[in-house]
Amino acid sequence: MTFLSPYQPQILSLFRIMSGLLVLQHGTTKILSFPAGPMNGVSIASMGGIAGVIELVFGVSLVIGLFSRLSAFILSGLTAVAYFIAHMPQGFFPLLNGGELAALYSFGFLYLAAAGPGPWSVDAMRGQG
Repeated sequence: MTFLSPYQPQILSLFRIMSGLLVLQHGTTKILSFPAGPMNGVSIASMGGIAGVIELVFGVSLVIGLFSRLSAFILSGLTAVAYFIAHMPQGFFPLLNGGELAALYSFGFLYLAAAGPGPWSVDAMRGQG
């Protein structure tokens, strides 16, 4: 299936933007209590609060495409740590321990750190893509 090949750079940008928006919502719910949910009101001094600040700051950075590779690398590490702390103790298999999302985020962000932000980014406008 090669009909999408000409659009690969733009799809990379879409992947970066959507990945950033999806992780950003984890930060907004923990730090800004929006949207309302069970993770609202996390203390900034807690491990969840620190993760929320990282998700908020680097999620925004990834969405706009500023320092994209660094942001993606940090988020890859954050989500890998989340997997090993919160999910791995529940069992080996991600399907059974609820860790599929954290694992997928980690590898998706690792790919973005290697592939770069794509053409629709502040980094590309600055010649840093």
